[in-house]
Amino acid sequence: MFPGSFDPITKGHESIILRALSLFDKVIIAIGINEQKKHFFPLDERKKWIGKVFEDYPQIEVITYEGLTVDVCKKMSAGFILRGLRTSADFEFERSIGQVNKMMLPGVETVFLLTTPEYTALNSNIVRDIIRHGGDATPFIPDGLDISPYLLD
Repeated sequence: MFPGSFDPITKGHESIILRALSLFDKVIIAIGINEQKKHFFPLDERKKWIGKVFEDYPQIEVITYEGLTVDVCKKMSAGFILRGLRTSADFEFERSIGQVNKMMLPGVETVFLLTTPEYTALNSNIVRDIIRHGGDATPFIPDGLDISPYLLD
């Protein structure tokens, strides 16, 4: 399971997911719903975009969920939580979450994949900021996503 907000999905996310296909029979992309967090893109749009990006990959499933990631892992019988690491700061943050998840659900392992060098600086916050200010975010998001309705003047 690869959980996240994917607000929006980036080429870094896409790379991690495609690389994970060589490790796992199935990858569940789990879009977390957090009512306390203000998202830039609507949930249904994020889910539609991810579905479009991976439409040619039957071994990829896209779901949404609320609550704890370990609970959805248990419900979906997922044995692994996939996380991408760009920097040492990501590692420290993700390590803590992974250790707590392990205590809550011992049968689930967290697996970290390092981003490829060209995506190390890329994150959804940067992409949202580019879009918010009318910049061209297409080099940073998967091909074929139409974000034009969200461009602000």
